[in-house]
Amino acid sequence: MIENKLLVSFVAVAEELHFGRAAARLNLAQPALSRQIMQLEDRLRVKLFKRTQRSVQITEPGRVFLERSRRILSDLGRATDEVVRIAGGQEGRLRVGFIHSSTFSVSPPIFRAFRRAYPKIEMELSEMTIADQLIALENDTIDVGILRPPIANARLETAVLRDEHFVLAVPGDHPLAARDRVSLKELYDEDFVLFSQHNSPLFSTRTLSMCDQAGFLPRIVQNATQIHTILGLVSANMGISIVPDVAREVNMRNIRILQIEDNPPPVHVVIAWRSNDGSASLNSFVATARRWVEEQR
Repeated sequence: MIENKLLVSFVAVAEELHFGRAAARLNLAQPALSRQIMQLEDRLRVKLFKRTQRSVQITEPGRVFLERSRRILSDLGRATDEVVRIAGGQEGRLRVGFIHSSTFSVSPPIFRAFRRAYPKIEMELSEMTIADQLIALENDTIDVGILRPPIANARLETAVLRDEHFVLAVPGDHPLAARDRVSLKELYDEDFVLFSQHNSPLFSTRTLSMCDQAGFLPRIVQNATQIHTILGLVSANMGISIVPDVAREVNMRNIRILQIEDNPPPVHVVIAWRSNDGSASLNSFVATARRWVEEQR
């Protein structure tokens, strides 16, 4: 094993070709430096220098070892700096899952703020359903997710990014399109485009519950998974739909968005991460998301 200090001492002597100047450069006593060079030569079983009372010359093996030593010390310096930056949350890699609808609201500004603050942290972004994100967080295949509750896993911590209120989407030529507000009980005889129970159980369940409380079951003519698909079908006069208010950001033609007078409870968009994951990159992302939330307030 060759200690780092022996390589540093060797490089100094090889560059100065003078033990006195090399010792001064290293802030060492010259005898101590001489002992270090002899110790290095003993370990390598190679003479690195030809010494006389008047001169110091590097040997051919010494020139080869000088090139390698400089490279090793340079690599070690870069590795040390990189580790310090990673430990400080300045560099690294972060795997982020996000639901599709978040791209119309919270994801872009948070990603933008994070990239601006931490340009050397590589973000690996994956659009995923809520169910897939929960599995990925459990299996450690993503570090943080942008999704909606409920989240039953006690190992996960969450922070709310946004409340999304429910609104009604109707075609632009629908009789209700001239209004700004509507009550749920007025929708009993309408055709509904509903979120899929399999892929979007939260929205599907909440819509059915709202309609049930208003005294009717919706007449479902079409199911879909993504919000832009739902709005596209509404725009095509396939029916009306109860959607989160992020639908306003989609800006689809032939769509009117109405407030619901019943004021059904909103859904949340949250970030979720494993509570035992203390990585600096993750901490930096959570801090960035929380700062963004405060700025919105």
